[in-house]
Amino acid sequence: MTVSKTKAKLVDVARQLFAKMGVENTTMNDIALASKKGRRTLYTYFKSKDEIYLAVVESELDILSDMMKRVADKDISPDKKIIEMIYTRLDAVKEVVYRNGTLRADLFFRDIWRVEKVRKRFDAKEMQLFKSVLKEGQDKGVFHVDDVEMTAALVHYCVKGIEVPYIRGHIGANLDMETRKRYVANIVFGALHRTEINQ
Repeated sequence: MTVSKTKAKLVDVARQLFAKMGVENTTMNDIALASKKGRRTLYTYFKSKDEIYLAVVESELDILSDMMKRVADKDISPDKKIIEMIYTRLDAVKEVVYRNGTLRADLFFRDIWRVEKVRKRFDAKEMQLFKSVLKEGQDKGVFHVDDVEMTAALVHYCVKGIEVPYIRGHIGANLDMETRKRYVANIVFGALHRTEINQ
C-alpha cells in the first residue's frame, strides 16, 4: 500500500470512529486497532488525535470542493449554476454533519475556530468558483455586478453564515422546497441585478 493510500485509510477509519464514538471518546489506539496498521504506522503520519481530526475535516472539505467544481463546470446558464452551487454547498455540509453523527457537534459547531484554520483552503477555492461563475454571468450579460471579486467573497460569506441555521433546520422549515428556492433566488438574483428569474 502506498504512503497516500495508507494515510487515506487512516483518515477514513478515524472519520468512522469519530462518527460512531465521538472525537473525545476516540483514542489514537482505537484508530490504530481499527485500521489494522498499528500505533507506529499511525504516529508516522499523525503526531496527535488533533492532527488526524483536522485531516478528517480537510478530506470532507475536499469532497465538497470537488462537488462544487462539478456544478461550476456544468453546461447550464450561470444563474442556474449559482443557485445550484449554493444548494450543493449547503446540502453537502448538512449531509456530512448528519452522516457523521456525533462528529457534527465537533466539526461544525463546538470546534469552529480549530476547523476555521483547515477551512481556509476550501474557502479560497469556493470563492474562486463563485468568481468564475459570476464572471461567466457578467460576460454573458446575465449578471450586472460592479466588482466580481468582492461579490464572490460576499456570496461565499453569506452562504457560510447560514450554514449552521440551515443544518439545524431554522431556515424555511415551514416552507415547501419551491417557496424556499424562490426566496433564495430572489435574494441572490436581486443582489446580482438579475431581474428575470426563470428556473
